Amino acid sequence: MAPSGQQATSGSRSTRRGTARSAPQRARKHQDETGVIPVLARITRTIENSAERGKVSPANRTRFRVVAVLVREERARIKADTSLGDAERSKELTRLDGIATIMAKTASRDTSLIKLITDTAPLGPEALELRRAILLEAGAELAPEDLVIVTEEPEAPEAAERQVVPQSVRQYQMSNPFLAPDFSAGQPAPTATGRLANWELIEPLFRSFEVGAGGGAATMNLPAPRSLAAAGGKELMIHQARFIEAARAGHRSFLLADEPGLGKTAQALLAAQVSGSYPLLVVVPNVVKVNWAREVEKWTPQRSATVVHGDGEDLDAFADVVIVNYEVLDRHAAWLSRRGFQGMVVDEAHFIKNKESLRSRNVLQIAKSIRSVAPRALFIALTGTPLINQVEDFRMIWQYLGWIDDKKPLPELMRRLEETGLTPGDPGFFAAARAAVIDMGIVRRRKSDVAADIPARRIADIPVELDGEEGRSIRAAEEALVTRLVARYRRVLEQRPDADPEEIVRLVASAELEESRQAGAGGDNVFAMVRRIGQAKAAPAADYTVNLARNVGKVVFFAKHIDVMDAAEEHFARAGLRTVSIRGDQTTKARTEAIDAFTNDPEVAVAVCSLTAAGVGVNLQAASNVVLAELSWTNAEQTQAIDRVHRIGQALPVTAWRIIAAGTLDGRISELIDAKAGLAARALDGGGAEAEEGSVQLSALMALLRDAVAEPVGAEPVSFD
Repeated sequence: MAPSGQQATSGSRSTRRGTARSAPQRARKHQDETGVIPVLARITRTIENSAERGKVSPANRTRFRVVAVLVREERARIKADTSLGDAERSKELTRLDGIATIMAKTASRDTSLIKLITDTAPLGPEALELRRAILLEAGAELAPEDLVIVTEEPEAPEAAERQVVPQSVRQYQMSNPFLAPDFSAGQPAPTATGRLANWELIEPLFRSFEVGAGGGAATMNLPAPRSLAAAGGKELMIHQARFIEAARAGHRSFLLADEPGLGKTAQALLAAQVSGSYPLLVVVPNVVKVNWAREVEKWTPQRSATVVHGDGEDLDAFADVVIVNYEVLDRHAAWLSRRGFQGMVVDEAHFIKNKESLRSRNVLQIAKSIRSVAPRALFIALTGTPLINQVEDFRMIWQYLGWIDDKKPLPELMRRLEETGLTPGDPGFFAAARAAVIDMGIVRRRKSDVAADIPARRIADIPVELDGEEGRSIRAAEEALVTRLVARYRRVLEQRPDADPEEIVRLVASAELEESRQAGAGGDNVFAMVRRIGQAKAAPAADYTVNLARNVGKVVFFAKHIDVMDAAEEHFARAGLRTVSIRGDQTTKARTEAIDAFTNDPEVAVAVCSLTAAGVGVNLQAASNVVLAELSWTNAEQTQAIDRVHRIGQALPVTAWRIIAAGTLDGRISELIDAKAGLAARALDGGGAEAEEGSVQLSALMALLRDAVAEPVGAEPVSFD
């Protein structure tokens, strides 16, 4: 274990909690059974024994981290102590090496401990308290800053400077100068004083999800639905309607952990509607915020939605639903906390599992502010993977939902635990505690649980916003293309003023398409633009695939261009996912080995496939989720790709997730592909109705031009036959 000096306790908190520079003040004798080394050795052996019996508990992980820090500090102190002779210094360093060896063996049994050995991030309050206790037990003389541990992190000066208040928010505040508290729920419940009041309960609650399952599903009892009808003639699936009914009945906090593809977004929005939880705040990853706005319009069309971009210059603070991504939350936390929300949804809630992160603190602070004004507000955490590495990943989600605070269960959960009549020392406590937490609002359904409710095959579009210079460049190129089309259209119209405008649109689009074919991928033509859009979508599509793989297991990722496949594979490697690749330049043997590995090796998470090379003759039914990172020019090519997974023998419904670049030509192409699919479905056996590649490209150009020149009122819609 290499020494790292004072790094373990350096940083912004060093002035209040003690660092390695205080180590020389420790009074210790250099005998084998005195000082800090014997204490560290004893703790290390205890953790080693725990690892031999199974996974290391969260408390022992904290001890392991603190021991690693103290070993580094002690090593640095010994090396710097000029009062020691060479023999005595060597002896002490050898004893530390013995502790390091035990720690390395322990980490080999539970590999999640490896990163704790070299972790130099500042210690949290709990770890600092443990560090102080160890030093006191060892008889060390502590510096004043070691004796006082500040548990509240002062707000960084720059945090206040980052705060913004968009103009629309100022207008809203002027029209609503007072936000009256909601006292309908009465006074907060008093602090628990029952049999469990003096028990440490947080760790037993986490452990109950490791040892108290007994084979039972982690889903609360949900009422039968009143109806499956939704707005606009849409129909809910039974599992969705049951969740919504629970919100209608008055339940106000949920950890909705359904697998992807089961409609968590719709459930959350409709739960807000039936509970009247408006205005509603939705916190999401950047890649899906456009999709959330679209889902609001789809499922609750009577409600308005606004998306917060950057500093929020274009947001509508009067909207019913405010959608903000984690990355800009720190800039808007102040006004969001005072907006008067009656509900809050956190999507991909595992993003807040790190209690030290700024986004986690922002989410908790906003939730706390909402709860203080509206005790009956609706809180929903959405994630298919509430646990990433350990059961303690629940901690921040439960805090956001108001089930626990940093040290104990809050009154409602404590009441449920008291009603069990058990303590952590009683047989049966873990099963009863787990059931009590689940009844607080945990809902988890898998595809296999509700397979009868789900169509055998469906396509779900995920709009993503192309940010940064790349996105601006693509939009500029599309504007240049439209400008060129309009200029050509006007020239032809001047020469042929009596011609049918629709015929001119077709003529101009056809000429542009022919020139684009000759130019290939060069220049600002339709082919080059589609390729650039695909390249820009590579990262968000790969990121969405990573989330899917961690949620549901194996995923098939399709792309049209090799550079998009390469970029995706690099992203998967950085995320720690093993992949196989199916491309056109492979030998038959290599392709067979890749398919076999994807089918049989549980460690292979993603098959990265060429849309053209892997679209036929390949069986990938080990997965039930497909990501289409790039669009095909024909519905047949898209369908063939999906059918690599949706095959005879597939036991689960198949979902294909199409990644669409919002506000670009990509959206046009997806609509045209769907229109062609509709024609094919209406024809006998699809005969004669399948789209030719050129017809989709031509139709896309015609649609762009038609919009730009404002199609005359009363004109007949153009046939895509």
